Amino acid sequence: MRAALDEARAARESDDVPIGAVVLGPDGGVLGCGHNVRERDGDPTGHAELVAIRAAASAVGAWRLTGCTLVVTLEPCTMCAGAVVLSRLDRLVFGAYDDKAGAVGSLWDVVRDRRLNHRPEVVGGVLSDESRSLLDDFFARQRLG
Repeated sequence: MRAALDEARAARESDDVPIGAVVLGPDGGVLGCGHNVRERDGDPTGHAELVAIRAAASAVGAWRLTGCTLVVTLEPCTMCAGAVVLSRLDRLVFGAYDDKAGAVGSLWDVVRDRRLNHRPEVVGGVLSDESRSLLDDFFARQRLG
């Protein structure tokens, strides 16, 4: 989670919401990492999770990330939760819960929907105070203009 928090801090350089993600391989090594790049790239799909998943798939040379873990600082949205399922990640670890858009238990629970063919293990709330603090500071600065 500390590596994901470092990624989140990097998002601040481009005025993106500070969310960071890391994909760990079965051996615990980093396969891909990313932070939000929506503002920087003008890309609505530029979420930290998707950036990290794309990097990991490229490193592995395949779209299936079986045996891998995604670590992200904020509970994934529906798009990113769908990507977790579709990429066959075995585990999802996240920091802060997202009551407004979270799709891993807060608002929806995409990754544990029994109708889907893949359901990863989920661990939420890891270093949630640190993750939440980055977000709170960012949005406080946005309000000040």
